[in-house]
Amino acid sequence: MRFSPKFGSTLKWLIPGMGVKRWLLLLFVGITIVSLGVGYLLVDVYRTWTFPPVVFYLTLQFIPRVWRGLLFGVAGIAAITVAILQLNRSLLSAFRYPGQSSLVDIIYDHRQRTRGPKIVAIGGGTGLSALLRGLKEHTENITAIVTVADDGGSSGRLRRDLGLLPPGDFRNCIAALADDESLTARLFQYRFGEGETLNGHSFGNLFIAAMAAVTGNFERAILESSRVLNIRGRIVPSTLENVTLWAELRDDDEEAKGSGRVEGESKISEAGRPIERVFLEPDSVPGYPGAIKAILEADLIAAGPGSLFTSILPNLLVPGIASALNASPAVKVYVSNIATEEGETDHFALDDHLQALEEHVGQGLFTYVLANNSVTLEFPPHMKVEAVEPHTELGERYQLVGEDLVDLENPWQHAPHKLAEALMSLYWTVKARTVEETGAD
Repeated sequence: MRFSPKFGSTLKWLIPGMGVKRWLLLLFVGITIVSLGVGYLLVDVYRTWTFPPVVFYLTLQFIPRVWRGLLFGVAGIAAITVAILQLNRSLLSAFRYPGQSSLVDIIYDHRQRTRGPKIVAIGGGTGLSALLRGLKEHTENITAIVTVADDGGSSGRLRRDLGLLPPGDFRNCIAALADDESLTARLFQYRFGEGETLNGHSFGNLFIAAMAAVTGNFERAILESSRVLNIRGRIVPSTLENVTLWAELRDDDEEAKGSGRVEGESKISEAGRPIERVFLEPDSVPGYPGAIKAILEADLIAAGPGSLFTSILPNLLVPGIASALNASPAVKVYVSNIATEEGETDHFALDDHLQALEEHVGQGLFTYVLANNSVTLEFPPHMKVEAVEPHTELGERYQLVGEDLVDLENPWQHAPHKLAEALMSLYWTVKARTVEETGAD
């Protein structure tokens, strides 16, 4: 529903679903009842008391009674309207951030997001953060399922020192879903650069570690940390078990040295050898119940973008997660990376990504593939990456959707708003087609 700029903010209050009209009506009824009560008292006073002549002019008794009533009614409504608007502005000014739109726009956007589809995003790293940053503008019904196999950097140190699940990807997701990505979110992402003890640690990781100690468990720590930043959605692990990611590497490089197996997510890409397969140890860990429930209730599930072998597959290798995905009636989308990843998917075409998925978790897990079709890109030479062409020869196993998803500042990454809009467009297109075919609402 569109309105002219002049009246848009006012008339937007009347849009169905805003949850305002019923209370405005109740307010009007209450004022009317009070006015009737006051009117009865004034009539009695008017009939029994004697007033000085000046009251005759102050109460406009020289004007016919009908016009007098209309005049007082209009003046009263104007006074009530001004009072309510100014009161709202005064009371709510403390809850609005600089640069935000009007109150009605904030409420309207919030109502639309709370009624948005239930979306599950699976992955880790910067790819998942970019997806969440875009999706939160469309819906608040978001569940991010995050891998717990990270063992590098600050997360790895906290994992080894405290026996904690790696908090890094959770921290990134919390910052991405924060309602106001300003000072608090930047503080959460701040990384210490000096001192032997704190060097390399991010404030958010330390915050989550401290919260886990205070609350008694990692799950509660993520929940409470999410509340601190007032995130839109929730973040859950794929499993609560302490798992290690292993990789089997191909030996087709004659100069390759060392074992054909690598232990630890952070060591896999460093090996610089083609990856045959990855697996979890232990391999039969239970899926986190909240993640499984979210998948089964989802309207849309997106896996990726992100590191194929070290961010996406570690989630899908949890048996309960894969089983829930197979059973879910949601629109299931694999989001292809824009570029290959050095040390992990070197020279991979789109089909190489899809075949790697199938070899690890079987066919049929995803119906749609969302790929970037703006491939006239130039990457920095030192990155040693290539564009992933949006083509597949896997027949009817996947429905390929191509969109311009490039972040112009970092062309090897997805633009959050482009990615989210492409996914939402795909979802609503599929839903409309399903309604048309089945006749269901």
